[in-house]
Formats: sequence, C-alpha cells, structure tokens
Amino acid sequence: MLKNSKILLLVMFGFLFVTCNQKDKSKEEKETILKGTMDIAVDETLVPIVEDQVAVFEGTYDAKITIKPKSEAEIINDLLNQKATVAFTARDLTKEEREVFNKKKIVPKVTPVAIDAIAFISNKGNNDTLIALKSIINFMQGKPEANIKGLVFDNPNSSTVRYLKTLAGVKDIPKEGVFSFKTNEEVIKFVSENKGMIGVVGVNWLSQPSPELKDFVAKINVLSVKGLKSDKFIAPTQNNIAEETYPLARDLYIINCQGYSGLGIGFASFVGGDIGQRIILKSGLLPIRVPGRKLNIRNEIIKEKE
Repeated sequence: MLKNSKILLLVMFGFLFVTCNQKDKSKEEKETILKGTMDIAVDETLVPIVEDQVAVFEGTYDAKITIKPKSEAEIINDLLNQKATVAFTARDLTKEEREVFNKKKIVPKVTPVAIDAIAFISNKGNNDTLIALKSIINFMQGKPEANIKGLVFDNPNSSTVRYLKTLAGVKDIPKEGVFSFKTNEEVIKFVSENKGMIGVVGVNWLSQPSPELKDFVAKINVLSVKGLKSDKFIAPTQNNIAEETYPLARDLYIINCQGYSGLGIGFASFVGGDIGQRIILKSGLLPIRVPGRKLNIRNEIIKEKE
C-alpha cells in the first residue's frame, strides 16, 4: 500500500512538473521580439506610415500587431495609466511624464524613427496656394484673417492642435472658426467640399492616400508655407523636410513601456533598421537614418560581343 502511495505521489509530482513547464514554455513562446501579438497606440495623423510598417513586419515575422488610432492626448494618458505599452507618436515624453514612469519603476525606451510634417490644405476652388504661418498663428490667437474662413483639425486633442497651440502661445483654441472631426480622412473630405476652409493634417495622409481617399485628395491644394523668419514659401516635400526649410517638420517616435523583451523592442528595431527606414523613405517622409546604397565599381568596362 505504501509503495503504491509513493508511486502515486511520484506520478502526480511528475504531472505537475510537466504541466508547469508547459505553462512556462507557453508563456515564453507567446511573445518574443519577433513573435506574438501586440497592440500599438498610434497618433491618428501617422496611421498610413504605421500601416505600411506593420504590413511588412507581419509578412516577415510570425507576429500580429493591431493598430489603435488615437489622439495624442489619449495615447499619452494610456501610456501613463498602463492601458497601452507601445505607441507611435509625434513627440517624446516630457520630463514630468518620465518621472511618473520612474515612480512605477518603468524605464520607457524611446526610439526616434522618422521626420514628417504638418501640412495645410485648401479646396481646389481657392486660387491661392500660399499661406503665411503668421496668419495661422494670428487665427489661433483669435485674430481675424481675411484669407482664412476657418481651420479644420482632426481632433481637439490631436498632435496638430498641440503643435499649433504651442506655436501660437495659447492654452485653448478659439471658440469660433475652428472645426474638429475625428480623423484626418474626415478633414480632407470636408476641405475638398468646402471653399475657404484650411485643413491641418499629417503630410503622410497626402503622400500615400488610400484608394478611397484619392478622389478627395485630387480636389485639394497642399499649401506652401512662409515661416516666421523667412520670405520664401516652402512646400512640405521630402526634400524640403530634409533641408530643414519647411517650418512645420516634427520628429516621430516609438515609445516602448513594456518593460520586457517583447514585440515592442522588435518592432522599434525593425522600423529603425534598414528595411523600416526604406519604407519611410518610399512613403515621402524623411527617415531618421537615410538607408545606404551599394554600388559595384569595376576597373574595366567589358565590351559586349557584337
């Protein structure tokens, strides 16, 4: 009887050991830097470029990344409250925000990955394709501008609103003449159908419009902007962003607060690496590191046989 009890205990112990090992193994295999599932909170103004990156990443590795478009304010709040652990944003964390993470013993890993720009758009019916940044600032300060009927933003809590409020030195947007929707798509559609309105969007929505958006983009003008210390009107092109002549360029970041070696690290490394930077270059934005090109140099020119 005692012998049978010992055998039973050994069998039970072995079963528990195998079960625990399987659970641990399953947990480890659930997510690595190149495998598993992950949500990423994405600034709504940057969705097109992130969609391109995710598509290639998923096609290369055994990973599934779900994009969660949100306003900038929502993203930062979600990170601070640990409702999101990885984000693609148009700004770095502030000193105060980093202190919040330090108190939670979390060290965010912030990876700069690209430079894009805020673009102003107007209806094709408007003959003028130029705008002075000073005029936009005046309008944000509540001063009337004859050539601006209204400003149209994607969201009152978006990165574009925050950027222009900072430039204008105001805490709140004007109560009149400023309109907001939920997405950049809605801004583009509204401006394409309403003369006199100036839309404020992320430039990658214009450089890579979706098939559904192409017809609306064809009905708008992308305005050239005169900076506060310039007499020239500059278009938001990749070349002008690279030469630092366009006045509304901004850095893009991937913020990883996972606290372990998960997909957040793998995805940030991918976007910051050669393939990811080439995707950014092709999209019309400026990669943080311009991918190199290999050239084969021959000492002799071999003539082809006639």
